[in-house]
Amino acid sequence: MQNPLSISVVLPVLNEVRSITGVIGRLREQEPGVEIIVVDGDPEGSTLSAIGDRDVRTAVSLRGRALQMNRGAALAAGDVVLFLHADTLLPAGAFGRVRDGLADEGMVGGAFSLGIASPRWYFRITERYVACRTRITRVPFGDQAIFLRREYFTRIGGYAAIPIMEDVELMTRVRRRGDRICIVPDRVMTSPRRWEREGVFFATARNWMLQFLYCCGVPPERLARFYR
Repeated sequence: MQNPLSISVVLPVLNEVRSITGVIGRLREQEPGVEIIVVDGDPEGSTLSAIGDRDVRTAVSLRGRALQMNRGAALAAGDVVLFLHADTLLPAGAFGRVRDGLADEGMVGGAFSLGIASPRWYFRITERYVACRTRITRVPFGDQAIFLRREYFTRIGGYAAIPIMEDVELMTRVRRRGDRICIVPDRVMTSPRRWEREGVFFATARNWMLQFLYCCGVPPERLARFYR
């Protein structure tokens, strides 16, 4: 019987001291032996100082999700690398779902469907929009917990070292290569904190505009100024 695929979870973090213990704890509850790699974008490693689990691998990187995730993937030993934002929760049975999706050796990776951890009705619209967009484009975003076979991720050069849209760039590259991904129907639950802090309608309109401008060829370095 073939051994199940081993999975490494890469967590790019910045100023997540209050939440990181809970994030790691929930991953351990799902799969106690899963490899967890936390990469801090703070040169002082402030988030890393809050980690009490000695089995967690840690590293410090230059700030930027792309750089941090590439650093984590370089340390990973798993057959599959799953990139998880610190404010996103995996659904129950997530690791089994990843293995099921990649049981077809023609699949190079995938992502989960998006859920937003808020009862407010307008987030249901966002979820439906993302579900339709993902099915049509086959380009999931980073808050959908993208996962890729580690060997494949390394072979295609990992994330581009850009300040924003690194997830779109990577998955667009995968699609253009003609490689196949699976979209797991189970939903991750991502925090609404940024939407609520900035204003839901402003943040949504801003995100759509950034996606449109990126598709029109505006450099990510320029877009990053608007995002911040």
